[in-house]
Amino acid sequence: MGPSLNQDQTVSDDRKSPQNEQNMRMSGPEVIPVSRWRQAAPQVLAVGAKNLLLLSYGCTVGFATILLPALQKAEPDIDVTLDEITWISSINLILVPVGCLGSGLISGYLGRRKTMMISNAPFIAAWILYYYSYNSTMLFCALAMTGLTGGLLEAPVLTYVAEVTQPHLRGMLSATSTMSVILGIFIQMLAGSLTTWRMAALINITFPTLCFILLCLIPESPHWLIGKGRMNEALKALRWLRGWVPAEHVRAEYNSVCEAIQKSQHLDSERGVRAWSHYTDRTFWVPFFLVSWVFLIGHFGGMAPLQTFAVSIFSDLHAPIEKFKAAVMLGAAELLGTLSCVILIHFTGKRKIALISVLSTAICFSIAALYGSMINQGLIVGEDYAWIPTYALIGSAYFSHLGIRLLPWVLIGEVFSAQVRSIAAGAASAFGYASNFVVNKVYLYMKEGMTLAGTFWFYSGVGLVGGIVIYFILPETEGRTLREIEEHYAGTQNLKTRPRKEDLPIKEKWSASNPTPVTDVVEIRL
Repeated sequence: MGPSLNQDQTVSDDRKSPQNEQNMRMSGPEVIPVSRWRQAAPQVLAVGAKNLLLLSYGCTVGFATILLPALQKAEPDIDVTLDEITWISSINLILVPVGCLGSGLISGYLGRRKTMMISNAPFIAAWILYYYSYNSTMLFCALAMTGLTGGLLEAPVLTYVAEVTQPHLRGMLSATSTMSVILGIFIQMLAGSLTTWRMAALINITFPTLCFILLCLIPESPHWLIGKGRMNEALKALRWLRGWVPAEHVRAEYNSVCEAIQKSQHLDSERGVRAWSHYTDRTFWVPFFLVSWVFLIGHFGGMAPLQTFAVSIFSDLHAPIEKFKAAVMLGAAELLGTLSCVILIHFTGKRKIALISVLSTAICFSIAALYGSMINQGLIVGEDYAWIPTYALIGSAYFSHLGIRLLPWVLIGEVFSAQVRSIAAGAASAFGYASNFVVNKVYLYMKEGMTLAGTFWFYSGVGLVGGIVIYFILPETEGRTLREIEEHYAGTQNLKTRPRKEDLPIKEKWSASNPTPVTDVVEIRL
């Protein structure tokens, strides 16, 4: 019995040897080779560099908030008509879809990182043009440049996050995309209370310049590189993104991604699948309807025009605080709501936070609408209760950005199948910006025809109806792998609930066996 014990002890000691521990770490993808913090750090850095580009775009969106009041004052720097003002508030938004339509093709050909780097140049040129503008034509040209560039960056920034992050980080890091846009909008609202619009335009040149520098330091998407046959570069990029580790630590994930991409290309070749055939499947149309519906609710629920016309709306409501300060508070509420979403979405899931967001926003607009209706009927004196709609609208900014305004941008990177993800991201973004254009373009006409109170009642009704529909059509994608989400839309499983807590650590390890090859069939042919 003694020798038997000694032999067992020898085996146990041998298993604990440093060499065997190293072999065990490299033996399969189920063992995390480095700490979770080290794994997450490079993914956060890569997404952060990309987010600076979205911050630059957010500055272009928020710039209208400080430009329009300057053009509407008694003696403006540039003379414009009412019709020109409606175009200034929306022309960049209608041109974003035009850029979106080619965004997937361009990023598929040039790569995610290079497309994002190129996008910084038009932003810099537009800010310079803003600074030197002396007529409406120059303003329109600058707006057109920012709109087209905003569309161009949609597919690369959305697919880049899905391609470089692991499943347990994807939801949170995807939500930071909209947070970056909102931060850019808030910076413009703050600048409007501190300096002139021309000086703000000059300061804004800083952001795309810094973004270009940082993008030079992060790797290209390994999935795109594999799709182009650049295997060594893909392996190097994956090593960087998983914690600056040796090749052996990412070999399993690398091989799995290679196999998935090559298998997809081989099957399509065998079946003679045409480039656009995947876009006729329910795995494209059902999630496309979902994302489009969420975009409609987010925009026609009232926040898009409130954000653009914040200063004039607070002026019409006789806000108890200075109108530019009220706009800054609105921007701060948007930013706080976005930050809350980033923090909470991992714990609450998307369904719960989306429903709370859309219904609370609708209630806030109902309060503002009720106040306006009572003012119109002479039931109350506006000056005495002006704080009620002011803070209700600021509250709507917080609740809308807690969920419904961020949700479509998060879903775009998740709900589409690997065969259509890049092009679908561009098309869905195009629809989102088109709806944003419409609601901004018609706001002044709605206000004139329906009164401000009637317009707010319309926004509230859209939110209530939208929330009911979302309850029935929105799956719970938080904590789910891209493969599970794709199977949901293929009809093979139902994702109405979050995965069990005990299953989450297992899903975190699926990053190697759950590749996210964002390689459209169209991209393969480029």
